[in-house]
Amino acid sequence: MTWDEIRSQYPGKWLLVEAVRAHTSGDNRIVDDLRVIGTYADSLDAWRQYNSLHHDGPFRELYVLHSDRVGLDIRVRHELPVRGIRIRG
Repeated sequence: MTWDEIRSQYPGKWLLVEAVRAHTSGDNRIVDDLRVIGTYADSLDAWRQYNSLHHDGPFRELYVLHSDRVGLDIRVRHELPVRGIRIRG
């Protein structure tokens, strides 16, 4: 489904969605196709479900969004690798 289709089908809801088809353009993540996993009365319940699913499948592209949001402005985070610190005793 597109974001516009989801917004019209689930007005005024917190949603947990999964990107089915997406691509990156510059620093933006463009989501072409979404699947609704669940609807929630508040964001805390949505985040709890997100954390559970992310723990079981960390490579799934999951988002917690509110359907009042007009457009998706998803930025790609570029994280630097972290070096391990070795402490000698």
